[in-house]
Amino acid sequence: MRMGATPMNGGVNFTLCSHGATGCELLLYHRNETEPFCVLKVPDSYRIGKTWSIFIYDLEIENLEYSYRLDGPWDPERGLFFSRDNIILDPYAKAVVGQRMWGVPRNLQGNYHARVVENRFNWHYNPILQNPMEDSVIYELHVRGFSYSPTSGVKDPGTFAGIIEKIPYLKELGVTAVELMPIFEFDETRNAREVNDRQLWEYWGYNTVAYFAPNTSYAASAEHNTEGRELKKMIRKLNAHGIEVILDVVFNHTAEGDENGAIINFKGLDNNVFYMMDGQHRYMNFSGCGNTVRCNDPRVQDYILECLRYWVIEYHISGFRFDLASIMTRDVDGRPMQNPPIIERIVNDPILADTKLIAESWDAGGLYQVGAFPAHGRWAEWNGKYRDDVRGFLKGDLWLAPAVAARIAGSEDLYGNGYRGYLSSVNFLTCHDGFTLRDLYSYNEKHNEANGWNNTDGQNDNRSWNCGVEGETDDAAVIALRRRMAGNAITVLMCSRGTPMILAGDEFLNTQGGNNNSYCQDNETSWLDWSGLESSRDFFEFYRDVIAFRKKHPVLRKVLPPARCGLAPLKITDQDPNNTNVTQATKLLMALFAGYEESAGKDDVVLLVINPHWEAQGIRFPEIPAPLIWHKVIDTADESGAFFRRDPLPVRESGTVLKERSVSVYIAQPAGA
Repeated sequence: MRMGATPMNGGVNFTLCSHGATGCELLLYHRNETEPFCVLKVPDSYRIGKTWSIFIYDLEIENLEYSYRLDGPWDPERGLFFSRDNIILDPYAKAVVGQRMWGVPRNLQGNYHARVVENRFNWHYNPILQNPMEDSVIYELHVRGFSYSPTSGVKDPGTFAGIIEKIPYLKELGVTAVELMPIFEFDETRNAREVNDRQLWEYWGYNTVAYFAPNTSYAASAEHNTEGRELKKMIRKLNAHGIEVILDVVFNHTAEGDENGAIINFKGLDNNVFYMMDGQHRYMNFSGCGNTVRCNDPRVQDYILECLRYWVIEYHISGFRFDLASIMTRDVDGRPMQNPPIIERIVNDPILADTKLIAESWDAGGLYQVGAFPAHGRWAEWNGKYRDDVRGFLKGDLWLAPAVAARIAGSEDLYGNGYRGYLSSVNFLTCHDGFTLRDLYSYNEKHNEANGWNNTDGQNDNRSWNCGVEGETDDAAVIALRRRMAGNAITVLMCSRGTPMILAGDEFLNTQGGNNNSYCQDNETSWLDWSGLESSRDFFEFYRDVIAFRKKHPVLRKVLPPARCGLAPLKITDQDPNNTNVTQATKLLMALFAGYEESAGKDDVVLLVINPHWEAQGIRFPEIPAPLIWHKVIDTADESGAFFRRDPLPVRESGTVLKERSVSVYIAQPAGA
């Protein structure tokens, strides 16, 4: 039952399962050798059912690598690719050989070897961190790109250790979780190419090679036979500072690609079990990456669950974001299912009971399930409709006002029936896949020419606005407007019900030069330019303060007990605080949040006002009982450039005028409080 290679007292146990193989050979190599020093045919007497398991005594692991070779039928008509020419990587490998140095191709004749890993890490009895979903602020980052630029100033750039060095920064910013783009072992040199004399790699890491192995190039130093130690240290230190680690996992496809792709593990192990095939024995491609995993085959379900449990138990992972999760709702032939077994099994698994589950609830085959993912009351979703509706409204698509009113309220129209309400919605305006916040207001069009596909790749529907000039400019008025628009975006995001997710670097207006699909750009395009932290220090401080404001006001995060002052829990109107009839003709939105904060012993009342119009708009303030008066906290059109007031400004007038394309936030409290 211990799949993979397990070191034990006196030797190593090797266990492999294949449902179609007729024989199994274990290949043992000396380190960095391409020819095995031992080929051991595992006797049939060491097989139970479809599983071979053998214990080898006195095997030293320090200089050892291993792989498998399987006997069985070569029958493409049935999707079977067993061949003695195939060197098979253990699908349960805890470390993959030859991946240590980023950008250096393996010297193993195209094959992959695994290494035996010992777990010697001491967690010091630290429990797995689980912050409440409603109190979370998720920060999406790429391990290499986060700190690889010399501007990061870290000792070990582009590594887990580099993230450790940035923990004080993350604490200052106020995030509660880091969501790491894929860290399972992938081979960045696969499909490597040059465009305009620049080397391009598979930089993002969404083509997984080994699901149980951390990417060894993300470690600052070699960890032979103890791979994962630096990652665990990073997780332990982040958790100690109250920051969870969420992994972006890719169970929808693998690095083996389509008919022309490599045979690494699953194709040569159980191709017709792991992959969807059509009537012509070609790979179905609902992922857009060449193949699609048959997630609802019972045998694949077992593999996925074992993988998730492993990362929770061994690495103390707090949650998972599932890439193209809608593929996990398709049956073994690719048809959508009402109650997909893999989703239900994950929900009901006792090891995963407290783990955050976040679905990217669409796929490349057109299955779009935002608000309809079979969540069983447990799954949250990347709310793509929040992104699209709020982006459009903020740039002036006023007809989206009714939709945006729903998004600010927690998208109850999507998640109110059978879901967990706003706890199901992970709200975001930017992520790795698309424009950065700065580029969202600097470009009308994507600029992906450097990717080498004649700008045909990447999303076309960006709902962006360049504020009058495409790309970088010295025009002070345009720069100021872009900064205001970025301020509007983060303010609305942090004042919306649901869990906010932000993209690393947005807090200091990082740019990718208009590239909205930087998957292959291992260079300054994708690396965070930390010099922006100084050049945009004022914006960073505003961004930080808005996050802190959200944390300070629980009424923005959840429904509180009724306010003692008599205000409704949530009321969304136009300029008239009594007109709740928000229509496509509405030019301005006001959202009034109210509730009683028991821990503070007082009402928590927040007013969000959004004017996306190109003209100033007047409003009347909602009436509040004495001794409460309105105090201005945020004004993105403040002429001084100081959007955030740590000492809220009392407002005694019954109304005010919001400047064009601006957002303001007020709180109700007694004068002088």
